[in-house]
Amino acid sequence: MCDIEEATNQLLDVNLHENQKSVQVTESDLGSESELLVTIGATVPTGFEQTAADEVREKLGSSCKISRDRGKIYFVISVESLAQVHCLRSVDNLFVVVQEFQDYQFKQTKEEVLKDFEDLAGKLPWSNPLKVWKINASFKKKKAKRKKINQNSSKEKINNGQEVKIDQRNVKKEFTSHALDSHILDYYENPAIKEDVSTLVGDDLASCKDETDESSKEETEPQVLKFRVTYHRAGEKHCFTSNEAARDFGGAVQDYFKWKADMTNFDVEVLLNIHDNEVIVGIALTEESLHRRNITHFGPTTLRSTLAYGMLRLCDPLPYDIIVDPMCGTGAIPIEGATEWSDCFHIAGDNNPLAVNRAANNIASLLTKSQIKEGKPSWGLPIDAVQWDICNLPLRTGSVDIIVTDLPFGKRMGSKKRNWNLYPACLREMSRVCTPTTGRAVLLTQDTKCFTKALSGMRHVWRKVDTVWVNVGGLRAAVYVLIRTPQAFVHPSEQDGERGTLWQCKE
Repeated sequence: MCDIEEATNQLLDVNLHENQKSVQVTESDLGSESELLVTIGATVPTGFEQTAADEVREKLGSSCKISRDRGKIYFVISVESLAQVHCLRSVDNLFVVVQEFQDYQFKQTKEEVLKDFEDLAGKLPWSNPLKVWKINASFKKKKAKRKKINQNSSKEKINNGQEVKIDQRNVKKEFTSHALDSHILDYYENPAIKEDVSTLVGDDLASCKDETDESSKEETEPQVLKFRVTYHRAGEKHCFTSNEAARDFGGAVQDYFKWKADMTNFDVEVLLNIHDNEVIVGIALTEESLHRRNITHFGPTTLRSTLAYGMLRLCDPLPYDIIVDPMCGTGAIPIEGATEWSDCFHIAGDNNPLAVNRAANNIASLLTKSQIKEGKPSWGLPIDAVQWDICNLPLRTGSVDIIVTDLPFGKRMGSKKRNWNLYPACLREMSRVCTPTTGRAVLLTQDTKCFTKALSGMRHVWRKVDTVWVNVGGLRAAVYVLIRTPQAFVHPSEQDGERGTLWQCKE
């Protein structure tokens, strides 16, 4: 067994000890917990289901099923691999599957269907999914404790407008006592920081036991869990509404567990997903989307980190590749690339100084978080931010291996009219800096008509190999995968000069 698995087992031991108020855990129970197999569902950016499935096979070694309902995948793991699941870069939200019905037979009348939903709550195998939820929920408690500590420390810094010095010994003591919490949260919440769970063993585990003993005193009295039911329905052959199904199924869950319904401050989120005749019941494992991991300074069109990761995987980066985002905005694509493909060099550029400033702040924020986690100065990331003109890049001809960027849609940024001149100029300049034959480009745009027209005039330098249709903020957009042709770049002015010389020769 590797160090990660051994440390995860010890981590499970600590987490399950915190929940002894409801379940008495023995050594045999702990062994069965770590070997428990469960089905995990994940929501992914629409259009990148296959990319997410490939990542699951590559990093978890698990076969993956793509749902008929777009934007979802399912795979089977053991509980000890739960930390690795949270480290997936292409998934937005995670949930554990309670039960899946491939061909659910709906009754003819609405009353009969709703009655079946009520009866379904008491027939589902809730035991194993709830065990997974308890392990996952322990990290949410640690997150809340750490936030409270950070808020209290910030209040101590300022008192009536005057700075107050904090005893360095207290800060050091506080940092030591909560070192394990920081490691766990960074491993689960921020997949950008990769570190073996084995670092949690030793002094950090010893410091965690003191906190566990204190928290156990507060948890002597059992608390009634709060829950809500989130319902997703797709299809036109249903005789009931979404609200009716959520109401009746949620009421049955409340009667079965004696939980308290709360739509905002809930502990458990039960998911009911229906797509035509496919019915899946699950329990959410994430409170917010995992794509909120890199960006702290947002712009008007910030790209989701999960979508940025999918675009980067399409171009298959190799070690030592130079990857450029000439219209980076807040830097979502190059930051994601520098985090996952650290053996490449990433350049983030934009013509807007505000955008470059946001990208630089996001890079600095990620470095600061990494430095706090490691407790020592960080070596940095292979990334740089530059202000430039997309139509006149300060890069040598043929010096870039990959170009990945989010082109302006012409809605929030730019305009449809300007795109007719911008897109051809961008493709021309990208063909100049990109390496012939081996160069690749992955470009996202919603203005497909304008891009198709611009690409038709650049077929001598760009060849389209694939188009992936995605959903970006409710808009249907396309990700174009291009390959640089072997033809050398010739500047338009040189072409005109050659034509003039040829004409003189003919005369």
